[in-house]
Amino acid sequence: MNAHVSAILLGVKDMERSKRFYTELGWKVQHDYKISVFFVPHGGSVVGFYGRDGLADMVGVTRDGNGFSGVVFNYIVRSEGRVDEVLDEAKRAGGQILKPAATLQWGGYGGTFADPDGYVWSIGYSAGGKDQPYAE
Repeated sequence: MNAHVSAILLGVKDMERSKRFYTELGWKVQHDYKISVFFVPHGGSVVGFYGRDGLADMVGVTRDGNGFSGVVFNYIVRSEGRVDEVLDEAKRAGGQILKPAATLQWGGYGGTFADPDGYVWSIGYSAGGKDQPYAE
């Protein structure tokens, strides 16, 4: 198996709310199948939504999952200022800021937010190297 993620599916409780949140962050819908929505990948993995209950059934897990899932999405940007901007955009779109942007213990700069379904995004910047997997 290669170290590659072809697509990321997020199980969402309210398809329209989630679609609105991410389009307000600037994501463009590539396909809207009503039971699922996929966004233009911009060079990364395809990200899509699927109804939470249907996705749980599809992969064979219980529908009542709650708490921290152990999954965090990282979004690496090219400046500290952009970290602040992304967190502000998420808050305006209805996200919850979990940790405001600050200097991190390893020397970078970042903060986190949760989307309306509780998925955690870590927004970060590191001046340590040019080989960062920048999202933008």
